Amino acid sequence: MTQAVPPALNQGYGYGIILGVGFAFAIFMITLTHILKRYNNEVVTSEMFTTAGRTMKSGLVASAVVSSWTWAATLLQSSGVCYRYGVSGPFWYASGATVQILLFATLAITLKRRAPNAHTFLEAVKARYGTATHFVFILYGVMTNVLVSLMLIAGGAATINALTGVSAVAAIFLMPIPVVAYTFIGGLKATFITDYIHGVAVLIIIITFALTAYATSDVLGSPSVVYDLLVKAAEAHPVAGNEGGSYLTMRSSGGITFFIINIVGNFGTVFLDNGYFNKAIAAHPAHALPGYIMGGLAWLPIPLVTATTLGLSALALESSPRFPTFPNRMSEADVSAGLALPYAAVALLGKGGAVATLIMIFLAVTSSFNSELVATSSIFTYDIYRTYFRPNAGGKSLIWISHMCMVVYAIVICCISVGLWYNGISMGFLYLLMGVLISAAVIPATLTLLWDGQNKWAAMLSPVFGTTCAITAWLVTSKKTCGSLTVECTGSNTPMLAGNVTALFAPLLFITFSIIVFGFDKYNWKSMGLIRQADDHEMIADSGLDEEAQREAERRIRVNQEEEDQKLARAFKIAASVTVVMALSLLILWPMPMYGSRYIFSKPFFTGWVSVGIAWIFLSLLAVGVYPAWESRETLVKVTTTMLRGGRLPKRQVIEAEAVKWEESSGSATPVHSKVNDCK
Repeated sequence: MTQAVPPALNQGYGYGIILGVGFAFAIFMITLTHILKRYNNEVVTSEMFTTAGRTMKSGLVASAVVSSWTWAATLLQSSGVCYRYGVSGPFWYASGATVQILLFATLAITLKRRAPNAHTFLEAVKARYGTATHFVFILYGVMTNVLVSLMLIAGGAATINALTGVSAVAAIFLMPIPVVAYTFIGGLKATFITDYIHGVAVLIIIITFALTAYATSDVLGSPSVVYDLLVKAAEAHPVAGNEGGSYLTMRSSGGITFFIINIVGNFGTVFLDNGYFNKAIAAHPAHALPGYIMGGLAWLPIPLVTATTLGLSALALESSPRFPTFPNRMSEADVSAGLALPYAAVALLGKGGAVATLIMIFLAVTSSFNSELVATSSIFTYDIYRTYFRPNAGGKSLIWISHMCMVVYAIVICCISVGLWYNGISMGFLYLLMGVLISAAVIPATLTLLWDGQNKWAAMLSPVFGTTCAITAWLVTSKKTCGSLTVECTGSNTPMLAGNVTALFAPLLFITFSIIVFGFDKYNWKSMGLIRQADDHEMIADSGLDEEAQREAERRIRVNQEEEDQKLARAFKIAASVTVVMALSLLILWPMPMYGSRYIFSKPFFTGWVSVGIAWIFLSLLAVGVYPAWESRETLVKVTTTMLRGGRLPKRQVIEAEAVKWEESSGSATPVHSKVNDCK
């Protein structure tokens, strides 16, 4: 159980931020959607709702990747890992969760090449393998979204409860309401814009904490002071498995175990989360690769700097009366619940630190949850409703189903979260468990897009086989290690390591067996190219916009398809080499020499380590804060000018100012059987 620590803030702060900030964003996004319709001729068709027009630029793609990948766990769990293992923890967390985003760039480009009209990755699975395999991957896709959503809500509720005393159950049910409201109205494009705003705010708060801890604080104020306090902390309670018991070394047996679990689990949550495929689909073909690479590199310093600042501050200040648990150390339950970060923030900045933490965690939770809403609703809308119930469904009915799915999904997630809260299942437990449950589908899913030889039996059965083996390995190891299957035992490193590694690699055995028995597939990729976009003719007609602009848009899309295919082919070659080099650098070339040499940081080296992290996060702010605004400057100026003049763009005008042109941003109707084409 967590310790009874008086909250730093009263409940008014908690409800004020949940309801005040949440509904302010909801009202802002609903207003912005209206502005874009009036002054930018944008109509929220079913295609626009799900794919944001398929033309988002690299800056917004990068900011969306950063914001969606910045879960509550990114901030809370990374700080907890730092508290347990010292300076190695933040790096193991950051590098172990960055490589997936970088490598995913290759899959993103491949999906756009193979299935340019897809709304979800699962549609490509259906096109290649048929119904049975489709349902298997729907199960894993939904399971991934549910696990991520539960971690978001559980981590956010625990932090709000610890800082303000607001009932965790109330926080669980209130947090999703404004998110559902603005995503309900604006769809995927609304998530891109809110991701941008939330991401910038989170980065600014992290930078504030870092500069406070390492430059201006009256209790810390410099890397030198932090270093000295960490040396004293190691003398008082040395870390088992760390070189010399020190918090200032990369040589950590517990840290490297977490590193492996982290890598395996996060492959599942990226490669199987339809939210990341949504962003790949939404990206303009020329912007998918730079968007994901820039997003991955911009995301890395977020957990690195957050945990190096607040995780180490918790260790350094734990013996101070300023620390909330003083004179006791934090309990394992506190650490697993992610409370190292808020406690350190309170010790550093008092109430101001608590408020900043509350805002940062709330924004992290809501910006990621909106992505999960769109991801899940698109699965139920396109992979179930349109595929099996109404293949010719129009745009209006597709949007209605999406809306209903969002509401039902949010209610289900809240109810499950309450059950987890009362049963003591924390965010940390779910974070380690997710790889056991979902990572068996990573390799089959990847091969579905990248290799023409994987047969349907391998794709359909290897995930199920892998998950069965993983759960067995996890529980058997728990029983052998502890003698009982308690939450504490099953959530420990050794059983989780066994389950995660088995989940990722066991499918290779079944894929090999299936190929030996049933032979290689000889897939030609053509069926993926036949996936249709939705027919939004009725919605466009009801909007009052001139159909001539839509017909011109379709002509331009068809003319440019061959050129875009060539660009994507070049981008794939670049992505395959660049992302592999970056992944090897982050996983091996950077950390392993320090791990192998058993090096304990000197004071100058620690100062340099901190300085590099802070410099990097400033570059991240430029990449995902300043650059997207600069990239869209012409449209921002044009729309703002039109608003101030009280005018309105002609309904037949095709906007050229942004990558999101009119013909692209409103989405095109079904390529082959479009009613618009029939009118020509």
